[in-house]
Amino acid sequence: MAPSNPTHNASTVDLATVPPAFDHSAPHDAASFPLSGKAGDLLAKVVRATELFSAVALAVDVVIVFTSVVLRYFLHSPVSWAEEVASALMVVQVFLGAATTLARGGHSGIDVFRGHLPASWQASIVQLCYWIVLAVSVGLFLSMAELTLDTIEDTTPFGLSTGIFTYPALVGSLFMAVFATANALAGPARTVWATLAGAVALVAGVWAWNNAVPDHAVAPGLLLCGGFVVTLLMGVPIAFALAFAALLYFLTNPNLPMLIYAQQILSGSEHFVLLAIPFFVLAGLAMEVNGMSLRLIELLLRLMGRVRGGFNLILIIATAIFSGISGSKLADVAAVGGILMPAIRKTRQDPNDAAGLLACTAIMSETIPPCVNMIIFGFVANISIGGLFAAGLLPAGVLLVALAVVAVYFGKRVNPDEAFEVRTPWPSLIAGALVGLVMIVMIGRGVMAGIATSTEISAFAVVYALVIGGLAFRELTWSSVVALFVRASSLTGAILFIVAAASSVSFALTIEQIPQQLSAHLVSFGTSYGKDVFLVAASLMMIVFGAVLEGAPALIIFGPLLTPIAAQLGVDPLHFGTIMVISMGLGLFSPPVGLGLFATCTITGTQLKDVVRPMGKYLAVLFLALLVLIFVPTFSLLLPRLWGF
Repeated sequence: MAPSNPTHNASTVDLATVPPAFDHSAPHDAASFPLSGKAGDLLAKVVRATELFSAVALAVDVVIVFTSVVLRYFLHSPVSWAEEVASALMVVQVFLGAATTLARGGHSGIDVFRGHLPASWQASIVQLCYWIVLAVSVGLFLSMAELTLDTIEDTTPFGLSTGIFTYPALVGSLFMAVFATANALAGPARTVWATLAGAVALVAGVWAWNNAVPDHAVAPGLLLCGGFVVTLLMGVPIAFALAFAALLYFLTNPNLPMLIYAQQILSGSEHFVLLAIPFFVLAGLAMEVNGMSLRLIELLLRLMGRVRGGFNLILIIATAIFSGISGSKLADVAAVGGILMPAIRKTRQDPNDAAGLLACTAIMSETIPPCVNMIIFGFVANISIGGLFAAGLLPAGVLLVALAVVAVYFGKRVNPDEAFEVRTPWPSLIAGALVGLVMIVMIGRGVMAGIATSTEISAFAVVYALVIGGLAFRELTWSSVVALFVRASSLTGAILFIVAAASSVSFALTIEQIPQQLSAHLVSFGTSYGKDVFLVAASLMMIVFGAVLEGAPALIIFGPLLTPIAAQLGVDPLHFGTIMVISMGLGLFSPPVGLGLFATCTITGTQLKDVVRPMGKYLAVLFLALLVLIFVPTFSLLLPRLWGF
């Protein structure tokens, strides 16, 4: 199972002096909380109750969307309110999931830079991170309360109260504030109060300067950019670094009421199309729990294990298969790595080389439907998600072939029998694998043919994985199903709260007219040097920011900025979207700071310093293949044109 936090703890701080919420090595289901005694017991109960409620909201959401699709397509009796209620339930998952993930220390952040500082500084910086998270939580709660009061009598287009959206966000932000307070107060008293005094003094100093010298005040735009960069380098979780930067901007901009801050964050978490993300993640996790994943991989091992580089090929093919199910790269890495890495060690292969290849297979499969990042890019850049899915297939094939050639050349022959303690009989193995393959075909065919939207197909995938997979393998229990929904709802909160926070930053950037200024410069650059050079520059930019911003935020921020510029230069949006998502993946899973690579090392039980060298050959061939895709757009556009996108 993947750890809930895809960061690697590079800090040298003694974790005994750091509250557990920043112990990135802890798994999601760890039962430790930052407070002890009765307060800790109460906090644990609140967290567990919140997780269960969020899991119930996810389950009800699946039922509503699935039933709505059945009524619309088969009984021709659509339910008008289904989309609004489903979106409201997603808000529950986003804010409550983000709150419980905060309580368990599961939000991703970059602590690599902090780890290079003197040890005496690190505990203070960690404590400052807690105060920043608390400031964001309190600011969001107060802003959300103002928004709730302002819209208390408003209704949705279908006549429902807007409270179905604002109340869950209000309660979720309150829980965030409670959990953030517990985290902040759990450290050594001297560090806690000294850092709070320093933070208050800094805020007071900026406020006094701006009021005393208004002509030379620190501009809101500078606070927006500076606040994000500084907090990101400090190790503040990415979602909260984004939200903090936007909070600074709204607090210092007199023309913007604070309720707009809450409004923008809420607007980034209530879109029906984004429901495909928790649904596909849930389907992938269900496959892992009910044994479908294990049977698919065992079949591949039995068929291909003795071929030269057979294990390497299995890593590549297995990741490609699971990318067509879960939609989440970290879920793919966890499923494949969790099953194959023990077999790799049993057959005496190099686990560091295997870990590097596994990370590169995640890059290769970034555009295989139903990738979460393709859904996010299509949403923020207003591009057909079905078209993006079609556009991503051939490029993924190019990357797969390039990676397979290198993997076979450097691979070895092994005895796959050494990987098994108990071998599944062939009839049972083939039948079990077919159950999973049918699900893949159903997802791909449904989205590509336009039979249903990605959200609707994802709801069918969940029901299929739970019902058909459960009946076929009989490995699901009620407790495992509950744990499955709890984990999926928590991952939903962690992923989509980043999307929500980034929406507020995108709004602030628009107010500052940064997109317009960037557009003018980049259009001039593209006109002078040509669209291909522009594409290369945009790809390099996305590689850098994909590494630093954990992938999805990079797409959310730069997708709406760069896509219109690319279109103005004559680049097809589907081609551009495919290139951007692959480039983002290349940054996310590349050293030295790619968060996806840290997660892969955690999942495979390897060290980053040992993985970097053997994975270099795989990264090099993927980068060369990316250049081929940039200069030959036919790979991205052939299938969309054939299928009418």
